[in-house]
Amino acid sequence: MQSEVMEALNGHFQFHRLHEAGDRDAFLAEFGPRIRGLAVGAQTPVDSALLDRLPRLEIISNFGVGYDTIDAAEAGRRGIIVTNTPDVLTDEVADLALGLLLSTLRQIPQADRYLRAGKWPEKPYPLSATLRERKVGILGLGRIGRAIARRLEGFDVAIHYHGRSRQSDVSYAYHPTLMEMAQAVDVLMVVAPGGAGTEGMVDAAVLAALGSDGIVINVARGTVIDEPALIEALRSGTIHGAGLDVFAKEPQVPQALIDVERTVLLPHVGSASVHTRRAMGRLVVDNLVSWFEGRGPLTPVAETPWSPRT
Repeated sequence: MQSEVMEALNGHFQFHRLHEAGDRDAFLAEFGPRIRGLAVGAQTPVDSALLDRLPRLEIISNFGVGYDTIDAAEAGRRGIIVTNTPDVLTDEVADLALGLLLSTLRQIPQADRYLRAGKWPEKPYPLSATLRERKVGILGLGRIGRAIARRLEGFDVAIHYHGRSRQSDVSYAYHPTLMEMAQAVDVLMVVAPGGAGTEGMVDAAVLAALGSDGIVINVARGTVIDEPALIEALRSGTIHGAGLDVFAKEPQVPQALIDVERTVLLPHVGSASVHTRRAMGRLVVDNLVSWFEGRGPLTPVAETPWSPRT
């Protein structure tokens, strides 16, 4: 996390830095029995083994809206609250998702490289695909999915979505299965949470259903897409292209994806603006401060609901 987050934690609490410990086991043996709160990065695993070393733990404050690396169900069974940072990053990620979609369709990074390589005087850059007359399917119409949909309305495209249930307050076309939606659209915008329940759900069959003009955009978790199937679909022309901000085994990115010219690849920067990361950091700290001041958590996750004691 940013230095200002750690400075704020240090100002409010007796603060121990596990990530700086040379000997993790020795650190946990010395400090683990006293730890009551945990601030963790979005990719930091928190499993039963770690929870066993923290017997007095009351709250885990996660830096990020996704918390699939935390065993929140196990935390709930132990009476431990888990919080995340929703809302404060919604607009930033939605903005980037639209930028990634346009960059992939119009080949903006490729055209930039073409100009920088001095090729423009030789001949014009080839014509690109377009967003015109597209049908966009959103996998996961949560906070970020809705923000993406609102932005897409301004581009005059048909908007579809798939999720666990139909949402009564939107007019977008709903599909009860991912396959049905993939057959109806030619852009798949992946915004579903990670975890075992969504792992590999965008598989070879779904990609084939998008068709040869299909575009896949992923700003959620890399594990939601079957990465080898995506690589093969791009290589074979089963789909047209992909814009990815996340990957299955970050920060490693398969060379096969890098080698495909019809991809736009970003190093997981969906929320990575100074403004938004500061807001996320403040919410990490605020959740811990609120908890230990007796006011409860500000943004508990679904697996660890909290209500004030009466």
